Amino acid sequence: MVLLQCRTAIRRESLISAASGANGRPRRRLRDAAGTLILIGGGTTATGPAIGGFIEMTDARQGGAIFGLTTASSQVSVARDMWVSDLEQAGATNVTFPIVETRDEACDPGLVDQVRNARGIFLGGGDQVKLVSALSGTPLEEAIREAYIDGAIICGTSAGAAALTKTTLAGNEVDDEGKLVEQYIGPGLGLLGYHTLIDTHFTQRRRLYRLFVAIAEFPALMGLGIDEDTALVVKREIGTVVGKGGVTFVDGSSVRFNNASDVTRGPELTISALRVGIVGTGQQFNLKRREVVALLSPPTAAEVQSRVTSAR
Repeated sequence: MVLLQCRTAIRRESLISAASGANGRPRRRLRDAAGTLILIGGGTTATGPAIGGFIEMTDARQGGAIFGLTTASSQVSVARDMWVSDLEQAGATNVTFPIVETRDEACDPGLVDQVRNARGIFLGGGDQVKLVSALSGTPLEEAIREAYIDGAIICGTSAGAAALTKTTLAGNEVDDEGKLVEQYIGPGLGLLGYHTLIDTHFTQRRRLYRLFVAIAEFPALMGLGIDEDTALVVKREIGTVVGKGGVTFVDGSSVRFNNASDVTRGPELTISALRVGIVGTGQQFNLKRREVVALLSPPTAAEVQSRVTSAR
């Protein structure tokens, strides 16, 4: 059964919430996960607060084991060497980055054991579709999921972050050769729920319109655009913004007019009443309720007294 799963093409969306995992046992619920997701918008530095948070939360300076994958990269070995160097520069003392490029390699029992014993799991950047295709439905992907449920810190940067949602966004922008890459919206690794899409390098690559298009096509989803050297640190339904930039959210649930299903060219797209906001550094966002936590939490007694006093 495992070999079949390892050689199968990318699984369909219907299999993301399958009742059993790669080992045939019933899957535990992600909503009960004790772990934390650190979603970085790419362009991070070894000394930046985004990576720094990962190092702190994993006790990496005290020997906490970090297991990393650069499967998404077009140059897996080169990316591996760079990330090992950066994480060690950030203070990590126990870092393992095996080369995993194929689904058969993602079936290695030794790697599965390393994931289960890791305090932190790191997914590097590149192509999120390549990453999902290589891992989805394999014992290695199942081990990452189980480690997260048990309390591991899962950190993804750029493509590594985009792949962690149940539904993954890629494409719909011009590549290095000046050609428009077709938009891809399909299954991801599924650790982050709440009907979200992750987009990265957000402000730096001017990707707001790309996120508008994606949400216009799938208005039940919420887009989260994460700036470079910035992380959204998610524990259960609460995400905290850490780093140099912010996180933009695009919520399609309130849309009143949307012609995405009728248009054939991008300039014809018309959509009204999208909710768009920015969550700044230090602020928290409730993914389940799609709102800034400061607007959802009742004011403290001191805040109420201050308002009363200032109104006199």
